[in-house]
Parts: sequence; structure tokens; C-alpha cells
Amino acid sequence: MAKFKTMGANSSYKVMYDIVEHAKGGTIFTPDDFVAYGTPDAVRSGLTRLCRNGKLYRFAKGIYYVPMYDKWDGTLREPSLDAIAQKIAKRDNARITPTGAYALNKLGLSTQVPANIIYITDGSARQVKFGKGKSITFRHSNDLGNFAYQSELMQLAVLAMREIGEKLITEEQVVKIKNMITEHVSEKDFNHDIVLAPTWIKMILQR
Repeated sequence: MAKFKTMGANSSYKVMYDIVEHAKGGTIFTPDDFVAYGTPDAVRSGLTRLCRNGKLYRFAKGIYYVPMYDKWDGTLREPSLDAIAQKIAKRDNARITPTGAYALNKLGLSTQVPANIIYITDGSARQVKFGKGKSITFRHSNDLGNFAYQSELMQLAVLAMREIGEKLITEEQVVKIKNMITEHVSEKDFNHDIVLAPTWIKMILQR
């Protein structure tokens, strides 16, 4: 017999409350984190009560976080969008990597954080909407080479360079990317990952 069937709504809420109470600020939860402690209705009710009591904040449908406050001015801080995306990927047992303008931002090649952040994934395509006109989009990719990189930095660098384009990438951007790779990517990982890059990117990074 499943454990949740033996627990009443109040017992389910108490367990959920204790888990959230002992979690660090910024910890992200989804209903799946509580499936062992109650029926779907009990979990939904518990999450609603935890939000009402200020123990959790709702980021988007089915995504909640423990409040975290800035140590200087006491303002509420949301988890990073990347942390939200990684939590969703872990829940879905999928791999993701940022692409487009967000890849440029993560590499420090752009200071602009796009309102609509895009990841490629080997999991299901989906979109998570939050705020006004903002979203995290997961686009399914059948190209498993996108997920074969040993170095996350190399993976991100290649996707960022593809976003800029061979004709538009500047020497300043190339120098910045190559310096990051030299500092943070081992020779072994570089030699493995460079094989996966498009030819024009290989030529730039190996020169």
C-alpha cells in the first residue's frame, strides 16, 4: 500500500511543513517532491497553506521556493532562472543547456537578460510562464551532440558563438571566449569537445 494512502491531510501538511521549514532560503520545490507524503489533493492543499503562511512563494504554476532575503536591504530575492530551469530538468529527468541570448548573457558577452529565456533539451518541449510577458522555454533537440560535451563551458561557448554567427562575431568576443576556455577547461576536455563544434568554430578556437 502506498505511503500517502495511510496519511490524512493534516499529517501530510505537517510533513510538508517540516521539510520546507528545514530547507535553505531559495530552495525550489515542485509537487513531485511531496508525492510520498499525501494524495495529489493533499499536496496541492498543503502547498496552498504553505504559501498562505509565507513559508513558500509561488514562482509559476507548479513551482515554489522558500523565501530568501537580501542581507543588505531585506528585499525578497527569487531563485535564479537557471536554478528554476535546472529544477524542472531534474524533475523531468532531462538534460538542458541555455541557448540564444541567454547563452551570451551567461558567458558575459551580453549584459541583457532576455525576458524569454530559451534552453534546448533532450526532454519534452514546454514553456513556463512567469511575471508579465516572461517565460522559460524548453525546445526539444534531436541533435544529441549538443549534450555530448564534457565541459559545460565549452558547450555554452559553442552555442553562444553559433548565436552570434560566423560573420558577426568580433575579435574582442573571440578573445574573451578563448581566455575563459584557457582558464577553466582542461586540455583533455577541450580536445574531446572541439570535435563536436562546427568547422568555423573549430578554426577560431584552435588558431
